[in-house]
Amino acid sequence: MPELPEVETIRRGLAKFIEHAIISRVEILCDKSFIGPKEVVEGQEIVAINRRGKALLIELKNSITMMIHLRMTGQLIFRACGSEDGKNLTKMVDSGQFDGKLADQSSFAGGHPTDSFFTALPNKQTRVIFDITDQKGQQIGTLFFNDQRKFGFVKPIPTTEVEDDAFIKKLAKEPWDISVDEFKKNLMRHKAAPVKATILDQSVIAGVGNIYADEALFDAKIHPARETGSLKDDEIKNLLMAIVKVMDASINSGGSTMATYVRADGTKGDYLEKFAQVFRRENLPCYRCGTEIIKTRIAGRGTHICPNCQKLGGKK
Repeated sequence: MPELPEVETIRRGLAKFIEHAIISRVEILCDKSFIGPKEVVEGQEIVAINRRGKALLIELKNSITMMIHLRMTGQLIFRACGSEDGKNLTKMVDSGQFDGKLADQSSFAGGHPTDSFFTALPNKQTRVIFDITDQKGQQIGTLFFNDQRKFGFVKPIPTTEVEDDAFIKKLAKEPWDISVDEFKKNLMRHKAAPVKATILDQSVIAGVGNIYADEALFDAKIHPARETGSLKDDEIKNLLMAIVKVMDASINSGGSTMATYVRADGTKGDYLEKFAQVFRRENLPCYRCGTEIIKTRIAGRGTHICPNCQKLGGKK
């Protein structure tokens, strides 16, 4: 599943291509992937592309918002009219001419990377097709929603009801919006749980996933398995600051470079290569103290820690 920084980079990329354009036609190839009537979307101008947690929110002029969640294998692929077609892209990849960006910069791919980024569309993984035109009705491109496992969805709902949607309603505030006091209050509802499990809970703080939980806990020098109730006030403040820090760094670099999510122009982010301190660095020395990073399992998730910088007994 994409983490918040990955979804944010896709949001920014989408905005460059389709904001203020018109969705002229919607073709639904999988009923499970589009929840609701397509007629409320067709013919509508895209007035804004927002994000709430890990969900994209495409706001339309008629006060309908399309909520899009990519889940595990979802993709959003935009092909502009006259852009490189799938056949040419395949040749570029096979010949080594493809450097990570589409040659004409008029297309993008965001989401779980597969050959769909570079081959002719629609294909067997395409679930929804959106024809996109300019304000004068001239076709400018096509947006494809692909999803191999069919866990993702597109859901049009009245804009006034977005915050009351069951998926959105359970989300806490995002790291940039939540106060230390509110963060502490949410944390302390789970005093006996490992702190990593607690910050992965989207009702505690929205958008924190596995990568950024590991990175933030390392930055704050907190062991992921510590009971949440053992955190002191200064540790809670430092943890929130660390979450904001690592997410800002990731968004600025275009998201993580795991082989799961990429930038909206088809290029990969470079967060893990440039900024990651512990994630996927097991058996390598800690940048801070030189101790070997270890990988363990906490809260049912693979977890990376420095056993010296992150003492289980409390603050170092």
